[in-house]
Amino acid sequence: MEKKIPKPVVKRLGLYYRCLNRLYEEGIEFVASKDIAERLGIKSSQVRKDLSYFGEFGKRGVGYNTYELMNSLEKIIGVNKIWNVVVIGAGNIGSALVSYEGLKKEKFNIIGIFDADRSKVGKKIGKLQIKHISEIEEFFKKNIVEIAVIAVPENAAQLVVEKLEELGVKGLINFAPIKLRTKLPVEDVDITLSFKALSFKIERSLK
Repeated sequence: MEKKIPKPVVKRLGLYYRCLNRLYEEGIEFVASKDIAERLGIKSSQVRKDLSYFGEFGKRGVGYNTYELMNSLEKIIGVNKIWNVVVIGAGNIGSALVSYEGLKKEKFNIIGIFDADRSKVGKKIGKLQIKHISEIEEFFKKNIVEIAVIAVPENAAQLVVEKLEELGVKGLINFAPIKLRTKLPVEDVDITLSFKALSFKIERSLK
């Protein structure tokens, strides 16, 4: 049976990868778990424990080869390939994601954006033209799409997901404030939760 990886570990992998990228760019050939931990503000034992889920890395007394560990994490996370993404919903969030160059640099390539509002159809966001949601089936026939971003109102989200499942999408990023009923891998994104967590920390610090 495949080992179940805790969700917090999966989230930290991206941080480790980004940290190793920076270390490599700085010309650091070998790095210890404590070096990674110090940069990320966590314990070195946490770094070692997280990496142990995926095999043995590094040598005692030497540390990790920065490039080799970065390469290994690329394969584990799946960023050693380009992922094609579509965005459903051309509101503020969807438009911002299409305009964000950082996703492309991280190999998440947004190739289409769709909306049900015909007044938005035909308008351009960067190099992409907004298409009507009715065109999505034809789009999937012509393009390989692995990931879809759900940035639609709550009352439309479930119907959109069911259609995407039919079309063969592999995973979802969900900005809609609803728990989606799907067997697909889903990452729920609620920006307000981060603000609430921060307000909680601020309140605690003032007491």
